[in-house]
Amino acid sequence: MDVGRFRQLPILGIIRGVQPDAVEPLVETIISSGLQTIEITMNTPVAAESIQRAVAAAKGRLTIGAGTVLTRDDLRSALAAGATFIVMPTLVPEVTKYCVKKDIPVFPGALTPQEIYNAWRAGATMVKVFPAKFFGPEYLKEIKGPFHDIELLAVGGVTPENIRSFFSCGASAVACGGSVFQPEWLASRDFARIGEGIKALIAGYRSGDKSGDKC
Repeated sequence: MDVGRFRQLPILGIIRGVQPDAVEPLVETIISSGLQTIEITMNTPVAAESIQRAVAAAKGRLTIGAGTVLTRDDLRSALAAGATFIVMPTLVPEVTKYCVKKDIPVFPGALTPQEIYNAWRAGATMVKVFPAKFFGPEYLKEIKGPFHDIELLAVGGVTPENIRSFFSCGASAVACGGSVFQPEWLASRDFARIGEGIKALIAGYRSGDKSGDKC
């Protein structure tokens, strides 16, 4: 993962539950809609195969990582499949330590100030604040007060309407899953609606209208 490139469009798509034979058209939809970075979660059935297919279909046009990595076995499987970054819902020390040692961008999850601090000290590229939707963008502003050097990835509840607020309150990046990559849309292969959701999210991020900002 080129973290510098990710910072240019700091939006991460979270894909969970996609069927392997739907990966290729989904990847094309994602690319054509303008998103540059996705994770496929390891609790997706045959996740490694889906990651492999996504990497092959993307041909370098998309940065692909693995999410919900909870064990060293998950990590080995994800990296063997071609994932170039690792995301977790919590801090898994052995996974984080390996990624730091091998210079693999890693995004461990945390919520409380102590958890966020521990994840950053462990070597997080950014700390995944999850679930952000229950605390809102203002929570990030409070965290950035004492921890102004800690970079935060807001996950949960990010929408086209509030995405600017997350950034104005201190997020370095955001991630979006079920609201764009809805299970029923993936199951029915409604790639048009997925593409529309991606475009709306990116448009919200790039919008110059700060009327929805809260910080």
